[in-house]
Amino acid sequence: MTTLVIIVFIIGYLAIAFEHPIKLNKAAAALLTGVFCWTIYMFSGVEKEHAVEELLHHLGEISSILFFLLGAMTIVELIDSHDGFTLITDKIKTRSKTKLLWIIGIITFFLSSLLDNLTTAIVMTSLTAKLLDEKNDRLWFTSLIIIAANAGGAFSPLGDVTTTMLWIGKQITAQNIIVQLFLPSIAVCIVPLLIITPKFRNQTFTFNNVTSTAVNKKEANIILVSGILLLLFVPVFKMLTHLPPFMGVLFALGILWIVVSVIHYKKPLDQKQKLTVTHALEKIDTPSILFFLGILLAVSAFQSFGILKQLATFLDNSLGNFYLIGSALGLVSAIVDNVPLVAAAQGMYDLQTYPTDHYFWEFMALTTGTGGSAIIIGSAAGVAAMGIENIDFMWYLKKISWIALAGFIAGILVFILQTKIF
Repeated sequence: MTTLVIIVFIIGYLAIAFEHPIKLNKAAAALLTGVFCWTIYMFSGVEKEHAVEELLHHLGEISSILFFLLGAMTIVELIDSHDGFTLITDKIKTRSKTKLLWIIGIITFFLSSLLDNLTTAIVMTSLTAKLLDEKNDRLWFTSLIIIAANAGGAFSPLGDVTTTMLWIGKQITAQNIIVQLFLPSIAVCIVPLLIITPKFRNQTFTFNNVTSTAVNKKEANIILVSGILLLLFVPVFKMLTHLPPFMGVLFALGILWIVVSVIHYKKPLDQKQKLTVTHALEKIDTPSILFFLGILLAVSAFQSFGILKQLATFLDNSLGNFYLIGSALGLVSAIVDNVPLVAAAQGMYDLQTYPTDHYFWEFMALTTGTGGSAIIIGSAAGVAAMGIENIDFMWYLKKISWIALAGFIAGILVFILQTKIF
């Protein structure tokens, strides 16, 4: 049964990769893969009640990510429908694509450490879509956003779910992870920036044509500032309440819903209809959310089969050196979700083997947080950006994967050099 589920996963993965040639939406392929993997698990000899309990347990974790994605995308869509991003783009005076690339990259890097890589990817991809008219340019910029968001999230205990897991599990402390991973994370971001920069040298751009809405500048300012502040409050909400991040996003959406309702209360129905939360919910990319659901279901089936645990044990026995183990897990996280991989590693190594703030945990936070950039569906940020800009899997694999890997290797080298010196 284990062999069968691996074959099904590979077939599903190939269907996603070749979405355009076979003309099958990636969401359909992902959903079928997830369902088939769990069906195989159901008939693998485990007790039916146990299998259902496992599925519902994983579904709880998956739902938290999906609701987070749903809430964040709705907030960003509300800001967009109120021309909020126009207020930001108006402040960008440069017309150089090279300068814009660096501005977007640096903002994404630092913003993802304050918010998280998923929310940042959604916000910055939506912002870039307002700036650039040419589809090819947006694909390159969005790809950089994925890399920069994952790099910025790796060094912050709130920026990436795996770093948060290690922080909660007491494998790392917040202050130390920021100090130890800041320079390696910068290397992960800067190297791809340097590689992509020559592509846009001496090129200029003109702004997208913005469709006017029934929103004045004051209302746009209110929605923009409220939306950004509420998104920034999400990690604070998590620290204060210890509730999962999706609860913070739902809280933010609820507050913004009230703000929008109050602002447009006296407007005629035909004017405010396109500015409501209901309309924003209709416009968000639902197929991408279903795609994410299918992928995470398939990966959770792998976890229930024990395949990821076996993989982690195999790497430990085969490689031995924790730098090699961490690098391998980082690359594997581009194919399967990094959360169960890190969870497996946490289960394999206790704090007596590798105590709090040991290089092993810091290195794992770096590699599993940034390795997912190598494949577009290897991270939550990549999946979200893929949905917004409809990025082709094979295009990313051919054009961007090697660039992301160059940054990944640079980060590893900086981390090793840093540990040797200090």
